[in-house]
Amino acid sequence: MARWTFAGSLGVVTGPLALGAATMLAMGWRGLFGFFAVLSFSVLAIAWRFPSASYQPAPGQSSDGPIPNTRSLISNLKDGMVNACARCAVARCLRWLTLLQFSDLMLDVLLGFLALYFVDVVGVTPAQAGLAVATWTGMGLLGDFLLIPLLERVRGLGYLRVSAVIEFILFTAFLLVPNVWAKFVLLGLMGLFNAGWYSILQAQLYSAMPGQSGTVMTVGNIFGLVGGLLPLVLGSVAQHFNLGVTMWLLLLGPSH
Repeated sequence: MARWTFAGSLGVVTGPLALGAATMLAMGWRGLFGFFAVLSFSVLAIAWRFPSASYQPAPGQSSDGPIPNTRSLISNLKDGMVNACARCAVARCLRWLTLLQFSDLMLDVLLGFLALYFVDVVGVTPAQAGLAVATWTGMGLLGDFLLIPLLERVRGLGYLRVSAVIEFILFTAFLLVPNVWAKFVLLGLMGLFNAGWYSILQAQLYSAMPGQSGTVMTVGNIFGLVGGLLPLVLGSVAQHFNLGVTMWLLLLGPSH
């Protein structure tokens, strides 16, 4: 999961860089999309050479029978969710799912508000706000890279608890300090120390439901629909009060 998250962070950082390079070369967005299309087909051609997993029929179903229809797939999925949660402690599954949603407050949700916060609350230029986003994503990429060897030496949950305390202190200082450049330094440290939150919690969820990776993804998507309401709630708070007040609510992430 740590390597998977690092790959995602690499895409977050290189995507804007690729767009900037395409703009400098006067390629436009069509040229950039064409380049990524060629790249995607190249990856597909490489992946095509690897053997694919064969279809495994459900218990009691003939191996030469037809692939199950949508109704049977939903039924199997429902039974799988029930059986998986019966084998593991339901409370543990709900615990990791809930923590994943709260951790996102200091991940994607904070990233969504970051540029707006720097422009509307701190009062910097849009270019400086872009630099703040670049600082956050760049240090996050470094943190995700350093986390891979770190998790081979320390326990993931132990690191998670320590980093949550550090992140709480850093984010509080980030909101209180008036100096813009001090905010940049604190922002970089925050991007560094929140590395591993998603990967460690997601790995714990997979461990709580062994052999049920498809069910984990489905249940995670269902909880993600609920968690997707968090930005809407925060936006409503910002509309009725202000964004400065709303940012303090993000402390619910490390405090959980």
